[in-house]
Amino acid sequence: MDIILVPGFWLDASSWEKVTPPLVAAGHRVLPLTLPGLGATDVPRAGIGLRDHIDAVVAVIDTIESPVVLVGHSGGGAVIHGAVDARPDRVARAVYVDSGPLGEGSAINDELTADGDDIPLPPWDSFAQADLVDLDDELRRAFRERAIPQPRGVASDAQHLSDERRYDVPATIIACQFPAAMLTEWIEAGHPFVAELARIDDVEYMDLPTGHWPQFTRPAELGAAILAAVDR
Repeated sequence: MDIILVPGFWLDASSWEKVTPPLVAAGHRVLPLTLPGLGATDVPRAGIGLRDHIDAVVAVIDTIESPVVLVGHSGGGAVIHGAVDARPDRVARAVYVDSGPLGEGSAINDELTADGDDIPLPPWDSFAQADLVDLDDELRRAFRERAIPQPRGVASDAQHLSDERRYDVPATIIACQFPAAMLTEWIEAGHPFVAELARIDDVEYMDLPTGHWPQFTRPAELGAAILAAVDR
C-alpha cells in the first residue's frame, strides 16, 4: 500500500522520520510530504493557501495507480480531507492523527498570530496544557529548532468541498489529546465541531493518549496505530 503522510503546521516531511519504520518494515511504500511553503524558513509564503496544500497531495495521488492511504496530522487533517473530496475513488482510507475532517466553509485556525505571510510557531505558553503532554524540554527545543513558519493562508482559508462521495471513504481517528469517547459523545450531541466527521459512513477510533504531537512524544506507538489502520 502507498501511504501518504501529511504533516501538521510548522512541520515538513522529516517530522515523520521516527513513525515510518514499522510501516516500511511491513512492506508499505511511505511518502511523507513537505507541503508548499514549508521547505525552509526563508522560502516565500505569499499567496500559498489551503487549496495549494490540497492540490499538492492530489498531485501525489495522481502519480500512483492503486488506491492510497492518506494520513494527516493536526492541520494536515483538513488537507487530506480536501484531497479525499477531490479523489474519493482513489483513497482507500483516511487516517486523522489528533485531527479530523474539516467541513465546508470552515478554516483550520484563523486565530493564530501572523507576521506578514508567515505564522511562526507560537510560544509554548499559548498552547493548552493538553497539547503539551509528554512534550518535555528536550522535545520542545528540538521542535522549535525544526519549526518552519506556516503560510498564513493555509490557516485562514475556508475549506471548499464538492463531492459527497467523500463520506464513503473509510476513516480512522487516532485520538491523542482527547479520548475517542469524548468525540463520539460530541457526535451524539450534535456538536458542530464534529459535524463533518459525523457524516462519514465508516469511522473507527483509536486512542493514543499523549499530547498534540505524537510523532515526537510516542512515535513508535503512532507508527503501530497507523499500521493497524492500514491493515483494515
